[in-house]
Amino acid sequence: MSISLNPYLMFAGNAREAIYFYEKALGGKIIGIMAFGDMPANPEYPMADHMKDRVMHAHLQIGESNLMFSDSFDETPFQVTDAVQIAIHPTEETRAQEIFEALADGGQVILPIQKTDWSPMYGIVKDKFGITFQVNVPGQQPE
Repeated sequence: MSISLNPYLMFAGNAREAIYFYEKALGGKIIGIMAFGDMPANPEYPMADHMKDRVMHAHLQIGESNLMFSDSFDETPFQVTDAVQIAIHPTEETRAQEIFEALADGGQVILPIQKTDWSPMYGIVKDKFGITFQVNVPGQQPE
């Protein structure tokens, strides 16, 4: 049996901006973006014009990992939280530094990227969308 998990990020109308931000910051590839307006119209449930360009579903591939995205539907409330954070494990320190700096642009550094007991480079950053990332270069494994 095989199983995989991936984060599915929700936004309040700015998912498209986030997709392109993460594509650049993380070196990803956009697999697809579908807007609410791409769905067939249903006269029983008319859609407000301002909703038609919002992202219903998007897929960004980053290496062997995937991020999924959606905007909230209309005014459906949701809350950004630190209860779930995304851990990124680049193998090169220079790439870790680049990713950290890209995510920090417009965001907030929680823990500057630095050497730790378990990693040659580890840091925590909350990006401009309120998503918290832990950037961690894998350390030496004991033999």
